[in-house]
Amino acid sequence: MPVTSVTTDPEALSMTLTAEFPVAPERLWDAFADPRKLERFWGPPGYPATFGAYDLSPGGVIHYWMTSPEGQKFYGRWDVTEVDAPRSFTVTDAFADENGVADTSIPAGTMIVTIEPIADGSRLTVLSKSPTLEALEQVIAMGQVEGMTQAMGQLDTVLADLRDYALGKGTQTEILDDTHVKITRAFEAPRHLIWRAHTEPELMRQWLLGPDGWEMTVCEVQAVAGTPYRYAWAPVGETQGEPFGFEGETVVVDAERRMVSTESMTGADFPANVNDLTLDEADGVTLLTLYITYPNKEQRDFILATGMTDGMEASYARLEKELVTA
Repeated sequence: MPVTSVTTDPEALSMTLTAEFPVAPERLWDAFADPRKLERFWGPPGYPATFGAYDLSPGGVIHYWMTSPEGQKFYGRWDVTEVDAPRSFTVTDAFADENGVADTSIPAGTMIVTIEPIADGSRLTVLSKSPTLEALEQVIAMGQVEGMTQAMGQLDTVLADLRDYALGKGTQTEILDDTHVKITRAFEAPRHLIWRAHTEPELMRQWLLGPDGWEMTVCEVQAVAGTPYRYAWAPVGETQGEPFGFEGETVVVDAERRMVSTESMTGADFPANVNDLTLDEADGVTLLTLYITYPNKEQRDFILATGMTDGMEASYARLEKELVTA
């Protein structure tokens, strides 16, 4: 975790986050100056940001929104007041509507982002100032400290060379807490191909099989929010095992970038999981990240104990063989 400290100061009406990264200041600056890179970390897991208008120059306006796993959008607006590239920029930070008009019912604050060189890289400082103590307490109660910490925790991936960071390391599973698991897998392939492999039934049937000896008997899916889906598998030949399947609803679709869906095992009396799939591409490498939200720790542990990671890696290796290198 690159974040070294997060402090709040009621007297100064401020919150300050500090983080350190093993890269040159110019590279860290680029992560903020390029809206496509900024989208990859600005927003905690499950609430990724999308930047529409983006003008990082004095007098410029930046409009963005975060989309929840349920598809709800939360809009914000930055009015840029100062820029000293690649060292700092200052914005008036406000909530907004879908058209980028500032929401005056919630007082706007000030955010100052500063980047400075240190012995082994760069130090990032994000200073957020509120106009009143009530406004500071309001944004803290809304989870600003936790959200900012989680967002900056994702910056490592954006700054890393994906070939060194994830390529060739297979499927990686990280338990985040009692109900959240993060799974990553890198592919030396363009994002649009990996997206197609997850959304087109004729392609999915070629790789989404798990261990050898199984076939996909049902693949009904549309990359359209609000539509149901259903998958089923069965053993082939002498392979032992009982047929099984999953079903649910596709909740959020951001073509070639993100898809959120609920997931339940067909016929099982378990509450649904929420699967949040994102794809990020850099220099010809696509990083797949899957955040899974389980209803409870017991269901998380039960599913992980089935060998889920190994089964996913078998499928992803087949994806590479059948669709990427074929």
